[in-house]
Amino acid sequence: MSSRILVMICLGVLIAGAAQAADPASTKPQYGNWGFDKAGADMTIKPGDNFFRYANGTWLDRTPIPADKPAVSLRLAMTDLTEQRLHAIMDSATAHATDQTTTLQGKVGAFYQSFMDDAHIEALGAKPIAPELDAVRHATTRDALAALMGRTNTDFDGSLFNVGIDVDLKDPKRYAVYLGQGGLGLPDRDYYLKPAFAKQKAAYHAYVATLLTLSGWSHSDAAAKDVVAFETSIAQASWSKVEQRDPVATYNPMSVTELQQLAPGFAWSAFLKAQRLGDLQRIVIGEKTAFPKLAALYAQTPVATIQAWQAARIADNAAFYLSQPFQNAYFDMHDKTLSGQQVQAVRWKRGVHAVSGGDCGVGERLDCFGNLSWAVGQLYTDKYFPPASKAKIEQLVANLKTAYHARIEKLDWMSPPTKQEALRKLDTYTIKVGYPDHQRDYSQVVVHNDDLIGNVTRAASADWAFYVDRLNGPVDRSDWSMTPQTNDAYNGSLRDIVFPAGILQPPIFDPNADPAINYGAIGAVIGHELTHGFDDEGRKIDADGALRDWWTAADAKAFEARAKKLGAQYSAFEPLPGVHINGDLTMGENIADLGGLTLALDAYHTSLHGKPVPVIDGMTGDQRVFIGWAQAWRGKLTDDAIRRQVTSDPHSPRAFRVNGVVHNIDAWYDAYGVKPGDKLYVAPADRVRIW
Repeated sequence: MSSRILVMICLGVLIAGAAQAADPASTKPQYGNWGFDKAGADMTIKPGDNFFRYANGTWLDRTPIPADKPAVSLRLAMTDLTEQRLHAIMDSATAHATDQTTTLQGKVGAFYQSFMDDAHIEALGAKPIAPELDAVRHATTRDALAALMGRTNTDFDGSLFNVGIDVDLKDPKRYAVYLGQGGLGLPDRDYYLKPAFAKQKAAYHAYVATLLTLSGWSHSDAAAKDVVAFETSIAQASWSKVEQRDPVATYNPMSVTELQQLAPGFAWSAFLKAQRLGDLQRIVIGEKTAFPKLAALYAQTPVATIQAWQAARIADNAAFYLSQPFQNAYFDMHDKTLSGQQVQAVRWKRGVHAVSGGDCGVGERLDCFGNLSWAVGQLYTDKYFPPASKAKIEQLVANLKTAYHARIEKLDWMSPPTKQEALRKLDTYTIKVGYPDHQRDYSQVVVHNDDLIGNVTRAASADWAFYVDRLNGPVDRSDWSMTPQTNDAYNGSLRDIVFPAGILQPPIFDPNADPAINYGAIGAVIGHELTHGFDDEGRKIDADGALRDWWTAADAKAFEARAKKLGAQYSAFEPLPGVHINGDLTMGENIADLGGLTLALDAYHTSLHGKPVPVIDGMTGDQRVFIGWAQAWRGKLTDDAIRRQVTSDPHSPRAFRVNGVVHNIDAWYDAYGVKPGDKLYVAPADRVRIW
C-alpha cells in the first residue's frame, strides 16, 4: 500500500516513540544530575572543533549499533520503551480478542494475535495474496491494470501514481485530491540512475525475482529483469526530491478531463473509480511534466511486464505480513541492503509496529502508519500521557511564540509590510499537544484473530474511507496527521503545530531537568516547527493557510540569498568520504533547525525574567541550552542508512543538525570561546542569520 500524501513538514529522521519515560513520581532527571549525561560527553574535544562529539563523543565510541537496528540513539531508546509499553498493551488486549470483536481493546488484541500466530501464517504461504495475484493475471489490458492500480490505498497493489486527500493549498476551507508520481520500489530515482547504487540495484533485481518465485509467477528471473527496466524508465521520467520540494511547482489544479488531455494513454476514469473517486471533478497534480512521460511509458510497456511489475509490488507490500520466506527476503532488501541492519527484529516488535505504526525500514524515519494506529494511540495515551506534561509544553510554546514575535519585529532585512504578514501568520497557529480532541471511529472495522492479510486490507479500506467521505465537507481544524504515540512533531497544512505524547520524554522533554536543557531540546523542537512555517517552502503559505506570495520582491530576494548561503554550507558537509549532504534537499529542515535553536535561546533568556542564571557543573545557562540541543541528537547510523538518508531524506544526518546549526549562532561563540582556527569557526560576516 502506498502512503497517503500528507501536506506537512516533519521534525525528521525519527521513529515511533513513547510518552514521558521517567517515573512520574521521581524528581530526578533521567540523564545525569540536571538532565545532561555528562559521562557520555568527550570534553577533551574543543567545542569549536566538533561540538557534536564534544557533547556526545564518549557515548558514540562506546555504544554499538544493535544488530536488529540500522541506528542507535537516545531517540531510539525512547522507541524501545514505547515498544515495551505497546507490547504490554497488546498482550493484555489479546485477552479481550474474540472473532469479530466489537471493543477497541479487543480489535487491537485480535489484530496483534493474528500477526503473532506465525504457525498459521507459515502454513498459508502465498495463499493470502492469491486473490490479488489472480486479479493481475486476469487483467489482460492496460485499462484493467489501471483499475487495479486504483486499489493502492485499500489493498497491496502498486501504482504509477499516488493519490491522497488533504487541505487545498489554494482554498484552505476545503479538501482537495492530490495526485503525485509513484511506481518505484527503491527509495529514490537515484538508486536506478547513479552508478554509486549499482550494488543496491542488482540486489533489488534478485529481490524482485525472489518475490515472483515465491508468488508462483512464471519465468520469474526474466520477469524481474523487465520489472527493474520498467522502474528504471519510471525513474528517468520522475522528478527529483529537490524538485518535489517546491509547493508552487507541485500545485497544478485541473479537471479530470484536463488530466486526461495532459497524460493520455492511462485509464484515468477506471483508476479514479477504483479509488472511490469516480465523481471527482477537480484534482491537484504534483509533478506536472512527469505525468505525460509516465502515461506514455505505461501505454508503450508490454502488458506482461506491467503484470509482473504489479505482482512484484503486491508481494513487496504484503511481504511483511506473509510467511517467513517473504519476510526474510523483505528484510534482506529493505533493512539489510538499504539500511545496514544486520539482524531482523524479533517477531513481537514487528507485531507491535504492524498494529501501531513505526519504522518502515528507512533508517530512523517514520513514514508509515500502523493498521490500527489511532486505536493504539487512544489506548496508549489513556495509560501513559501525564496531563502535567501538556501544561508545561503549552507554556513553552507560548514562550517560543513570544520570542519569534520579537525576532520578526527586529529583523533588519525584512520590510514592514512583509513583517506584518509574517506576524499575522505566526498568530494564527494552533498548538496541539498529546492527542486529538476527537478519536477515530473503528466501530465498522472487522478484525479476525486468524486473518492477518484481511485485517490489513479492511483497516486500510476504513482508513481511506475516512478521507474520501469527508472530501466534500468542511475542513476539520482539529484533525491530526500524526498518531499520539509518535516520537516526532510537525507543522501542518491546518496552520497547526502538533506535539504528540510520544515526543514528550527525555531527552527531548524532562520535567525534572534544568530548564536550560529543556529549552535546548523541546524548546528548539518547538522553535523548529514554528520556523517551518517560514522556511523556503512554508514561507509560500500565508496566514490563511493558502499558497500565496505575500512577500515583497526585495524581501524574497534577501531571504533566498540567505537560504542559498546556508545550503552551500550544508552541501560542503561530508558525512562519509565522497558522500555530501544535498543542501537543496535539506534546505527546509536546516532552516528550521537554525531558527529553532535560535528561538529557544531567546525564549530561555525571556523565561529568566532578569534573574541571575545559575552555573551548574561549571556550565553557564547558554552552554546548557546548546548542549541540550546536542544531546537530543545523540546517536549514529550505519553507513548504508546514511547513504539512504542523504539520497532520499530532507533531513541532514544528526551530527550536522548540531554542528551545522551552532556555528551560525553568535551566542555559541561567546558561550564556548570559539576562536579563529577552530574547525567550526565561521567569520561573523559569513554566518547565516535568517529568522
